Amino acid sequence: MFSMHVDNIGLREACEKVIELSKDQRAFHYVVTPNVDHVMKLQKDMEFRKIYEQASLVLPDGQPLVWASRFLKKPLKEKVSGSDLFPIVCGMAAREKLKVFFLGGQAGVADSAARRLKERFPGLEVAGIYSPPFGFEKDPLENAKIIELIRQAQPDILFVGLGAPKQEKWIRKHLNAVKVPVSLGIGASFDFEAGTIRRAPIWMQKSGLEWFWRFCQEPKRMFKRYFIDDSQFFLLLLKEKYIRKAEL
Repeated sequence: MFSMHVDNIGLREACEKVIELSKDQRAFHYVVTPNVDHVMKLQKDMEFRKIYEQASLVLPDGQPLVWASRFLKKPLKEKVSGSDLFPIVCGMAAREKLKVFFLGGQAGVADSAARRLKERFPGLEVAGIYSPPFGFEKDPLENAKIIELIRQAQPDILFVGLGAPKQEKWIRKHLNAVKVPVSLGIGASFDFEAGTIRRAPIWMQKSGLEWFWRFCQEPKRMFKRYFIDDSQFFLLLLKEKYIRKAEL
């Protein structure tokens, strides 16, 4: 759909797949979780699109994508968001004795998330935590420092919470340098786990209204994203439907 392949698997299967990738010694993998905003960025950002094409796992992070798949007669099993994936994978990592690394979030947020997750999942080994300064992705020395921190920690799973497309671009660019079996971009998941940002109630998540909850929390920051950039999604969906009909 929308210039990208999406893996049609459920949440539990996706988590098991991440654990499987973390044990693969033959290659370095990364996972992306597209939502409506990602879909719109993919239409204009060719670098972002190529990153998606090379991902080992592409999971639908958003109920609107699930509804769109049904409208296009290519139904996806369910929404598999990075924020749902994150704690479950951490729990599985604790049982499997796998090490994780947290990169991103504001100062102290990832630390709080790690503390809470360790309380929920005794035995979880957080091998490292680092909150990079603003604009770090353009600083070669800062990036070299981060890469060295990750390599020394030797995690099996790298969680990167920098927001899209920054997190995906950073992961892909440094994939071979950090040498982590599997990396995941998880957006605001550190904040959700730390409690610094409240996630939408379950009924809003299932109703496809999680975006509205986020907008109400941060209206100035989210207005352009939701009401200008992402509003074109419906036109894109109709165009996709028309193309599919023409191909029949």
